Amino acid sequence: MTRRRWRLGAVAVLAAVCASAPGQPKIVRTASDLGPLPADRYTYMPQDYRLSQRASASLVRECMAEHGHPGFPLDPRYPGDPVFAVAVSTDYGALDLAAARRWGYGWDPATSVNPRPKGRRMTVAEYADLPACNAEANRRLMRGIDLKRDWLYASTRAIEIDKAVKRDPRLRAAWDTWSRCVAEQGFPRYPDPVAAYTDTAWQRNGDGNTRHTRRERATAVADVTCKRRHRTAELWHAVRARKQSADITRHHDRYAAGLRALRKYRATVTEVLQGRG
Repeated sequence: MTRRRWRLGAVAVLAAVCASAPGQPKIVRTASDLGPLPADRYTYMPQDYRLSQRASASLVRECMAEHGHPGFPLDPRYPGDPVFAVAVSTDYGALDLAAARRWGYGWDPATSVNPRPKGRRMTVAEYADLPACNAEANRRLMRGIDLKRDWLYASTRAIEIDKAVKRDPRLRAAWDTWSRCVAEQGFPRYPDPVAAYTDTAWQRNGDGNTRHTRRERATAVADVTCKRRHRTAELWHAVRARKQSADITRHHDRYAAGLRALRKYRATVTEVLQGRG
């Protein structure tokens, strides 16, 4: 789910929603198809996570060597194989019609959402020293950043913004229209698309995937079809953009400080990856 940095006001979002050629609206298959949001430039992104994981692994390796563990792998396996519970999240629920037809609210089980580490299994002695080295790596990456005040400020505001988005009367009306559309096709009247996506009837397993039952797949198809028919995701996205823009204006200094912290963090990660950290 890649997002770009540009700021985008509600007017621009609504213009983009309506800018498709007559009779040929843009088909939305992923959240990124809806375009960037105003808070994106202030937010820790998936690319930040990937780069920081590489930088952290390099720092941990150096630290482990200092603790008497030369050759510690960059991507080690644990002494025992832990069981991971993957939290499945989506901004707007299901959006891809082809995926809904085949996998419902899940995904291809051959696709790993939690890939196994590529390195060797660490020893018990290495595992004992790992927490201290992880902590040291984190301290080096976060140097000069006020964690309590500035770090990921946009993420802390996202919770309150999301509450405001859910209260927006235009969005609630759009959800109600979507809900009636889904119910008219013989499925439950969910309060919103995320409720459909997270319905316990889909019996997600430990990695978050579903059972892909016929009922699940049919529900997901109706869900996506109704979103496209009533442009639910597009309106939802526009409301989010408007609320984010207002919040950024209201708390401009705090957002700016958070952005400086994020940029400092990115610079430190780059230094480590270039061998200067």
